Amino acid sequence: MEYSRLSEGAKYVHLSQALTHRGTVREINEDAMLELPHIGVWVVADGMGGHAAGDVASQLVIDNIQQAVDGLSPELISVDILKLALQNSNTQLQQMSQTDFEGKVAGSTVVVLWLYQGDYHLLWVGDSRIYLLRQQKMTMITKDHSQVNDMVDEGLLAAEDAESHPLANVITRAVGVDSQLDIDYRTGKVVEGDTFLLCSDGLNKELSDTEIEATINSGNIIDSGLALLHASLVRNARDNVTCILVKNTQVTSGLSSKDISESNDDFDKTIPVFI
Repeated sequence: MEYSRLSEGAKYVHLSQALTHRGTVREINEDAMLELPHIGVWVVADGMGGHAAGDVASQLVIDNIQQAVDGLSPELISVDILKLALQNSNTQLQQMSQTDFEGKVAGSTVVVLWLYQGDYHLLWVGDSRIYLLRQQKMTMITKDHSQVNDMVDEGLLAAEDAESHPLANVITRAVGVDSQLDIDYRTGKVVEGDTFLLCSDGLNKELSDTEIEATINSGNIIDSGLALLHASLVRNARDNVTCILVKNTQVTSGLSSKDISESNDDFDKTIPVFI
């Protein structure tokens, strides 16, 4: 059961909705997620299917990030702290592959969103994604670490053919796979009304970017999150599906959480989601 949550900073309020499901084919859910709106941190991790203990790997990544920021006030969080948590996860998974999994790889993709003082910070490894919906137009603001994406960059494959390519599931980076972890990072300014979507590839395997954009535009993030999950399940969700929607709203000085809730249609009453 998941709930939407409010967090307040000096300038912005963030409403988030996080949902995950094992899908209709997989026996276990190898996705894991973290929702910490009170400090502006959200994470999705996707354990590598077909490898040893993907669920253990994704949860370890989530646990390390949570432990790294646990008890910190927003001003004490930094990109370096988040990167170190991912590097530590990589080291631990490398060790676990030898001691617990007979040398088999235990790995996970990860995407991290950190919002602080009007800026967004993204860290990612693998092919889980973060999208930004701004003024009703959605853009993918991470870049997949995948073999087909490398082929697109090299001009060997058209971008529109990437999703359906036989190598679409082959990723080139993951936490726990190599001794050195290469983490991508991006930052930018947040605009009032921005909505971020973090998701595992189980969502974008079932829904096109155009369909995802239309769904988010059609309602508040609670309804949109449910619609995204249900749409993927209707299409038989061959993989685990996880999505976190984060809505950014500017705060008028002096307003309380109650005032904000009553003046903004997006701040509906908390809705339980039974999965």
